[in-house]
Amino acid sequence: MRFMMIMLPGGYADASADAEPTPEAVAAMAKYNDALHEAGVLLAMDGLHPPATGARVSFAGGKPKVTDGPFAEAKEVVGGYWMIDVKSKGEAVEWASRCPASENEVIEVRRVFELEEFSPEVQAAAGDEKALQEQLAQRRKA
Repeated sequence: MRFMMIMLPGGYADASADAEPTPEAVAAMAKYNDALHEAGVLLAMDGLHPPATGARVSFAGGKPKVTDGPFAEAKEVVGGYWMIDVKSKGEAVEWASRCPASENEVIEVRRVFELEEFSPEVQAAAGDEKALQEQLAQRRKA
């Protein structure tokens, strides 16, 4: 089962575009990431720049509208993520619990939908979605 572990850093929404973690925090996170990799469960991971440097695309009225950051209404933002492949939600939560996060950070653990979980009608409507997912999985393994 694939799970996404989403880092929700407290106060990050207000962080400046040039905010940088401490070397100690980066070293601790690198050690954690290495453990995920060595256990064979890590599929992907990335940290994200603060929302101030991003943009949102909304679709009110069916037309795209772009709003550049920062976003005053942002309460919780995604600071980064890990995509892992484990046997259960419990195992995913166990990995999230090992993260060297600070006391104001939260990791949300969410299972990734697999196409096979949907009805045959929904799978048919997805068309080549399964083939695309398989291609991406092969690319990750390469």
